[in-house]
Amino acid sequence: MFEAVLFDLDGTLADTAPDLGNAVNALLREEARAEQSLASLRLFTSQGVRGLLRAGFGITPEHPDYPQLSRRFLELYEARLCTDTQLFDGIPELLDRLEAMHLGWGVVTNKRQRFTNPLVALLGLAPRSNCIVSGDTTAEAKPSPLPVLHACQLLGSAPERTLYVGDDRRDIVAGRAAGCLTVAVSYGYLGDGGPLASWGADLIIDHPDELAAFLAKRVAPK
Repeated sequence: MFEAVLFDLDGTLADTAPDLGNAVNALLREEARAEQSLASLRLFTSQGVRGLLRAGFGITPEHPDYPQLSRRFLELYEARLCTDTQLFDGIPELLDRLEAMHLGWGVVTNKRQRFTNPLVALLGLAPRSNCIVSGDTTAEAKPSPLPVLHACQLLGSAPERTLYVGDDRRDIVAGRAAGCLTVAVSYGYLGDGGPLASWGADLIIDHPDELAAFLAKRVAPK
């Protein structure tokens, strides 16, 4: 029987790729470079700033221009934090189901608090979420289990009675290391972690409805 559900944010709860991709293209325009398609940039969303700058500019953090471009990219993204971002299809209904089942739920993301907290608020999730753990909340970010364990502590939920849901191999590694059952979502960004079936998740879903159905059979009635 489960007590709580934890979600990754980008690519799991919300489709943030359009705003992140538009921030990359805004930076490319400033640097007098050709824009890239949002579809091509979407593939790098799970890799954060490093992945998106590598996709847009072909550079790594060792490049001398990386610090300046990284700072400017984050400024541009912050200015369009929730312009085109929206919850994935089925997520609002899933959260309604979780609350009807009296399951606590929260967010565990590698996004910095600077962006996480306002984005969660703009998406209308702040009053409902029982905890929000960002990439700079604990001493280590995912794939370390520390953020997931911290969220379990905030929720008062035993890890073995908690599900962690994500769209990146790091999510599954972190969740398993914390002792949670893990769910991989095929509708997310999936990153560069290899085939989804190789991640070791306890469950793979194609739509949030499947998670609601899974939990309906494994939650004690209250």
